Amino acid sequence: MRGFLLNRLSQSLVLLLIVSVIGFVVLNLIPGGPLAQFGLDPSMTQDDLNRLKEQLGLNRPLWLQYLDWAWRLVQGDWGHSFRDGTPVLDVIGRHLVATLLLMGSSTVIAIAIGTWIGIRGATHRYSVFDYLATVGAMVALSIPTFWFGLVGIYVFSLRLGWLPAGNMYTIGDGSVLNHIHHLILPSIVLALVHVAIWSRYMRTATLDVISQDFVKTARAKGLSERRILMKHVVGNALLPMITLAGMQLPSVLTGALVTETVFTWPGMGRLFLDSLGYSDYPVVMGLLMFSAILVVLCNLIADIVVAIIDPRIRLS
Repeated sequence: MRGFLLNRLSQSLVLLLIVSVIGFVVLNLIPGGPLAQFGLDPSMTQDDLNRLKEQLGLNRPLWLQYLDWAWRLVQGDWGHSFRDGTPVLDVIGRHLVATLLLMGSSTVIAIAIGTWIGIRGATHRYSVFDYLATVGAMVALSIPTFWFGLVGIYVFSLRLGWLPAGNMYTIGDGSVLNHIHHLILPSIVLALVHVAIWSRYMRTATLDVISQDFVKTARAKGLSERRILMKHVVGNALLPMITLAGMQLPSVLTGALVTETVFTWPGMGRLFLDSLGYSDYPVVMGLLMFSAILVVLCNLIADIVVAIIDPRIRLS
């Protein structure tokens, strides 16, 4: 087990290093560089820009800038926002809860509904339900998230008036029920695509388990189909889904970026787009690294959980 953990940890560190190098180089090669926003200020002279470059250390070779940035990152200094000088970690912290709330609720919805659809589709193979679930999954995967969001706002907010069109809560009403009311529509929109993915994988995993010899043996012993399903099939089919949950996190983050923009949700996705528009590179790099760490950490946890549950993976 120790060797397995060390192997996964070393792979994660290498991945984070690669992500940091690529992100840092790409952002610095964008026309205008980190000081692009300052160059739009008509009161800024070339001497002012040169002085600012020297103060920020941007006149040094790129590799030296990266080493300095990476060393400060390891020490906990993620830099300061170009917009107002606020520490990057404080900026991210103000938007983290909103994103985790949206991602968490949509993931729970996707897992619950996708698991049920996948299991029912596998146990009722080639039925009307199975065909409808397949067509629905293809439609959900083919249509972009922002389209679902706009349709949801038009139908449930503008036409029916059941749900709010955006924001995290109503100004002047910070109650839990008000937060939940605002959370319903964006979390469902974000979950739609992942319900389709989860249901397809769950159907395949369930069909694979059903065809195993131990399930045939259980049937030969006279066990009911319901008991076979609940005791032998579902648990084994869910095992690869734990890994899938970790692998789906980048997709959830990407979807959250679009969903937060459509619903003006004050999360990290919206912060990322705003920071890109303002050329606030310290915040952009901070969000990139924070997201990468979050993805790597969740995948690492998923691998550890699978290894604990399934000794075949741990011993291999």
